[in-house]
Amino acid sequence: MSQQPQDPEQREGKPDDLPSNEVTEGTEKAPHRAMFRAMGYDDEDLSSPMVGVANPAADITPCNVHLDDVAESAYDGIDEGEGMPIEFGTITISDAISMGTEGMKASLISREVIADSVELVAFGERMDGLVTIGGCDKNMPGMMMASIRTDLPSVFCYGGSIMPGEHDGREVTIQNVFEGVGAVADGDMTEDELDDLERNACPGAGSCGGMFTANTMASISEALGFAPLGSASPPAEDESRYEVAREAGELAVEVVQERRKPSDFLTRESFENAIALQVAVGGSTNAVLHLLAMAAEAGVELDIEDFNRISARTPKIADLQPGGEKVMNDLHEVGGVPVVLRELLDADLLHGDALTVTGETMADAIEAYDPPAISDLDADFLETVDDPIHERGAIRILTGNLAPGGAVIKITGEDHLHHEGPVRIFEDEENAMAYVQEGNVESGDVIGIRNEGPQGGPGMREMLGVTSAVAGQGHAEDVALFTDGRFSGATRGFSIGHVAPEAYVGGPIAALEDGDTITIDIDDLELSVDLTDEEIERRLDERDLPEPNYTNGVLAKYGQMFDSAANGAVTNPGAKQD
Repeated sequence: MSQQPQDPEQREGKPDDLPSNEVTEGTEKAPHRAMFRAMGYDDEDLSSPMVGVANPAADITPCNVHLDDVAESAYDGIDEGEGMPIEFGTITISDAISMGTEGMKASLISREVIADSVELVAFGERMDGLVTIGGCDKNMPGMMMASIRTDLPSVFCYGGSIMPGEHDGREVTIQNVFEGVGAVADGDMTEDELDDLERNACPGAGSCGGMFTANTMASISEALGFAPLGSASPPAEDESRYEVAREAGELAVEVVQERRKPSDFLTRESFENAIALQVAVGGSTNAVLHLLAMAAEAGVELDIEDFNRISARTPKIADLQPGGEKVMNDLHEVGGVPVVLRELLDADLLHGDALTVTGETMADAIEAYDPPAISDLDADFLETVDDPIHERGAIRILTGNLAPGGAVIKITGEDHLHHEGPVRIFEDEENAMAYVQEGNVESGDVIGIRNEGPQGGPGMREMLGVTSAVAGQGHAEDVALFTDGRFSGATRGFSIGHVAPEAYVGGPIAALEDGDTITIDIDDLELSVDLTDEEIERRLDERDLPEPNYTNGVLAKYGQMFDSAANGAVTNPGAKQD
């Protein structure tokens, strides 16, 4: 904060259309200013744009443990940019720590709570702009959704990813630890080796290192225009991460002064750019859910089938974890996300005229950043559009009589996948996990998990434990899993999530019985069961209507509010589809 007093009359130079004037200007606001002065703010601060710094720092997860330092840098940037920085906190949930427990039901709800809480503070305190900071998976969409709802000039700032650990002479991440659990159960890894892996996989602060949900959404923040180019990839504990945060603070004051709001740059074209990046880098399936939710909040028409359309024309050109071996830091060392964006732009796979938070078009921003061309790099995990890893992007939306509202899969291995066989259906994650850990899984199996959807769970749990246990037993590509819940951004293999409609609301997945024949065809984008429509309807009519798992508290409240996964599982009434 500025320490030198300033003549109160100089506050007249502050634009009269800023929301903060309602609490800083005029004789009648003397009590309000007195409250600010109690916190050390002075005349110069009170005559400046008020920019909130939304900070979800917590000792709950390495993704967020360092965010106080990131927020401090953003705070300094606002102050140096002649703004009035006001830091406030919000919650976070550690997906990795809650994974495989009942607590994971809180994860998607935390996206909504973050958006709600940041919106409330910005609205209630009459802020002029925001720097929103994200670490763990749901922070990113939650923060950007809050900016969209308030439509305040905003800059998103990622906290950065963790450096990879080292085990047995190779780089490892938390994904390897989850898969190690399955390997121990299958007898392919000793408990001592898993113990060593556990102790070395996560060497410090930052979000999980692969192109999992956190790094996917951080990368997407650049493609959407919510964050400056190059801001997603600097590691959490690198000095450049704090320079990114400082620059975000300075930019936030600029966007307030220029009245540059999310509604000015978020368009269908910017969301299509985000999808193109997602499918090109093999990003998390969770980004489908979050992009649909963010588009709904922004009033931008985006349909789940748009992911198929864009994936069909956009090849996969990056081989990162969970499908490959490389992590976000490897991408950072060769130029970061702008390297991929340049390749897509040069191939006419991006809308270059889409605007960004800096006021530039995407094409102009890429030109100014001047990232190297992939063809000029010695990077074995990046390929050109002309010679891609896969001809189609990594995300596919499957439909059929089992998922009339769609289901989501990320292709990490073979490009042509067909699977047909009898299903073993489970009513929740715990029973499915026990089945897998007992060594019952065999090649060709089909495992279905229901009652884990947005309303039925509630909260649409991620089930990395189940998919990693299957992968750790050597069945990533020959055992199929599907669910009305979610699979983690670290999931790989034949795993299909977001089956809609969900079981709780009477979707066809609720009609399944053990032994029903399931057909999964990735080329034909099909997820179906060998039942007639009449048989599905008969079974659904005969089933007992489910009771909610929670009738009190936050899970009950948000469980009642969630929309379908096909629409982003939003809870905001104004964002729901009719």
